[in-house]
Amino acid sequence: MALDSNPAIASYDAPEKDLYELGEIPPMGYVPKQMYAWAIRKDRQGEPDKAMQVEVVDVPQLDSHEVLVLVMAAGVNYNGVWASLGVPISMFDVHKQPYHIAGSDASGIVWAVGDKVTRWKVGDEVVIHCNQDDGDDEHCNGGDPMYSPSQRIWGYETPDGSFAQFTNVQAQQLMPRPKHLTWEESACYTLTLATAYRMLFGHEPHDLKPGQNVLVWGASGGLGSYAIQLINTAGANAIGVISDESKRDFVMNLGAKGVINRRDFKCWGQLPTVNTPEYAEWFKEARKFGKAIWDITGKGVNVDMVFEHPGESTFPVSTFVVKKGGMVVICAGTTGYNLTFDVRYMWMHQKRLQGSHFAHLKQAMAANQLMVERRLDPCMSEVFPWAELPDAHMKMLRNEHKPGNMSVLVQAPRTGLTTLEDVLEAGPTV
Repeated sequence: MALDSNPAIASYDAPEKDLYELGEIPPMGYVPKQMYAWAIRKDRQGEPDKAMQVEVVDVPQLDSHEVLVLVMAAGVNYNGVWASLGVPISMFDVHKQPYHIAGSDASGIVWAVGDKVTRWKVGDEVVIHCNQDDGDDEHCNGGDPMYSPSQRIWGYETPDGSFAQFTNVQAQQLMPRPKHLTWEESACYTLTLATAYRMLFGHEPHDLKPGQNVLVWGASGGLGSYAIQLINTAGANAIGVISDESKRDFVMNLGAKGVINRRDFKCWGQLPTVNTPEYAEWFKEARKFGKAIWDITGKGVNVDMVFEHPGESTFPVSTFVVKKGGMVVICAGTTGYNLTFDVRYMWMHQKRLQGSHFAHLKQAMAANQLMVERRLDPCMSEVFPWAELPDAHMKMLRNEHKPGNMSVLVQAPRTGLTTLEDVLEAGPTV
């Protein structure tokens, strides 16, 4: 089918076909029957280089409030790793579909719209945030949509993510693409940036305020690199934690007030049983880590907030070093899910433990606007061609990826392109 398109897009000649090779651009608004996608099947779940395989599948059908997007580039994040492994849960037990297309970040062009969509038109250049909901309960109408029982993450809890030539999303997932960024830069940031934004600003009264101090785990990664920039934007101070000295300059150049190498300490993993010799040794090392924070913030000045996502290996220390009345906010458990801590310091010092999960549209839009206004850098580290998409996820699984954020090219034939005209001129990769 063909739909009325954005008049700003130049016309071009292209044939109508049932399937286009990667990088081929159909006529504006023409939707083919099939597409290429990196698909996961339940019987081959495991590490990404085995689980993900290229298949030809049907292009999704839209309902009235959905939008079909031609994917130019897609972001690489841990959702693809989890979907491949089938942990902490198998997505096939959630959406019950025969295959799963991962990918929860993308940049692209609106290619078709449902008959109830009014905010977007064919030809609009967009980025996609990954929260979906049904929109018909009290949480979606006056509350927080992230608390809706229908809340789900596109490309993880849905079977139709961004690792394909086309993806279908709810219209409320779309946001304007920063035109100064390339397609691959535009694709790499939304999931981690919006997640970091909600963690820092979405949990009153512990929303970040000027002058406060925040300990940021994984400071050189996707989440951490945005956390540090957002903390700077708020006039607060970021203390970044790294695991390799080679990452120190990267984190400091982002604007961190100071950096701590966790390999200088031995207090990681689950908490030893309280009041044992092992606990005494852990406590000694945890206090040593706390002193390293004071060397940055000032003697006796504990952090107001801990930006947590490693989970099992770091959580006991996080809950110990945050100040009285402070907050540990956590969005993942990349080192494990069995979290332990000394609850005496929690209740006696009245600390807050706060779970945080992605962001709703208003938060995602606020974060995206900072990128549109060039107040943030996407911290693009690596870009992979389509054929190396599983390799990118293997690097993430093994923690071998470079500091910053990764993306993979889909319909964009090479890096450095910023418009559809650029893509048409470059032509498909041979």
